[in-house]
Amino acid sequence: MKTLFALLAMISISASAAPFDKGDAKAGKALHDKQCNACHAARFSGDANKIYTRADRRVKNTSGLAQMITACNANLGNNLFPEDELNLAAHLNTTFYKFK
Repeated sequence: MKTLFALLAMISISASAAPFDKGDAKAGKALHDKQCNACHAARFSGDANKIYTRADRRVKNTSGLAQMITACNANLGNNLFPEDELNLAAHLNTTFYKFK
């Protein structure tokens, strides 16, 4: 829960800047490839990216993205640091969501 509040605080502090601009999208991609792809691929018949591109995706805004990353981290016990979550958010937003 603390991680979620930290991410939301970072988003609100940089409201005039691009969301997640403090994150490192390249580091987020590496982390995503290592820790997220296998689970997503298993859930979507081998297409890990479908979780982000499907018509009925759950994430609709920046706070939803931050919450989903925090939920996955907590539920799967990945023990990611807040900066890891921010990096993942930067990667996912840059690659798939394009929130402004």
